[in-house]
Amino acid sequence: MSARTHTRPHPALRGDVDSRLPWWALALPTLAFVTLLALILNPADAHVATAEPGITHLLERAQQLITR
Repeated sequence: MSARTHTRPHPALRGDVDSRLPWWALALPTLAFVTLLALILNPADAHVATAEPGITHLLERAQQLITR
């Protein structure tokens, strides 16, 4: 015996849907891409931020574990 398929009673309306993106939905990924691309092209410009010694030690330890 075959199973009965359910269909929608009314088709979805597309007239009231706003499909425009906000400005930041395109600007933020573009900014992140350009920033990362600039760091890849010239890594000498990437400076380490001064942080707490505990955080610095934690990041160094994480880097050591990743490189093993």
